[in-house]
Amino acid sequence: QAEQMGAETIRGEIVSIEDDNGLYRIVLSKGNRIESRSVILAPGCQPRQLGIPGEKEFLGKGVSYCATCDAELYEEATVVIVGSGDTAVEEANYISRYADRVLMVVVHDEGTLDCNKTMAEEAFANPKLVWLWNHSLSSIQGDEIVNGVTLKDLKKGTEEHIECDGVFMFVGIIPQTAFLKGFVNLERGYITANDRMETEKPLVYAAGDARVKTLRQVVTAASDGAIAAFYADKALSELDGYSRAMEGTNGECLLYFYTPPVQRSLELFPIVEKKAEDLKIPLRKFDIYRYKNTAARFGIKEVPALIHLKDEKKLREIKL
Repeated sequence: QAEQMGAETIRGEIVSIEDDNGLYRIVLSKGNRIESRSVILAPGCQPRQLGIPGEKEFLGKGVSYCATCDAELYEEATVVIVGSGDTAVEEANYISRYADRVLMVVVHDEGTLDCNKTMAEEAFANPKLVWLWNHSLSSIQGDEIVNGVTLKDLKKGTEEHIECDGVFMFVGIIPQTAFLKGFVNLERGYITANDRMETEKPLVYAAGDARVKTLRQVVTAASDGAIAAFYADKALSELDGYSRAMEGTNGECLLYFYTPPVQRSLELFPIVEKKAEDLKIPLRKFDIYRYKNTAARFGIKEVPALIHLKDEKKLREIKL
């Protein structure tokens, strides 16, 4: 659908993004560059890995990070789940629709989970969930596919082998934002942005799981993307409109900010036009609702407002 609307897909790994006075250069690993006036950052997150023996070897062969993707493969099976947060417990309940036994490996003391209370109560009431408190996962074993794991009792310090058919890891996610360090503000690796998805960089927006937010789901990521695209388009349209309006001014003009809901700002049109005529300076009028960023750039917070501009610098604000 995006391509039908004119979008172009370019595959590659981004190494860095350079800021050249409002023009952004996206540097790819192969050395080629993409230039853009605006950027929407949506790098997403990857599941956190434990780095234990067998984890990489059996990825896709019994080790999974996605219950929605793989739960149906474990019909009437025994599955091990590592984690105790919202995702782990929610996915455990989902996997139990298919598996006969779901072994919950939890590092905390008995009864202590990191998920919300309602979710915990539902999990404790699920007869298919077996709780292994004060345990951690040491390694994963198998032949061509997973057939067991080694668990460590954190209180006794002993290890034991348990047979199983699959292992699901839900121990957190890592935002894929390493290439953005120094370009935008990151908070524990996540991109900070306001409710318009704007970062501190002009015309740079953030969307999806890699943004600082409370809920990370497909629907919220899609919402972020829609909001970011809307405000990016709006900001670019404003810049283009401003550039067209400033043609023929030779770098000096009067800017008048108004808005229809403020009747006085409309009534002052004749007075403002007379001032421009007396000063022999071109006049340009901007509705502050449509040109919020332009008004903010020149420190205009309310209308009516008239300023004298030269070479994109505000010389003075003229009283009305």
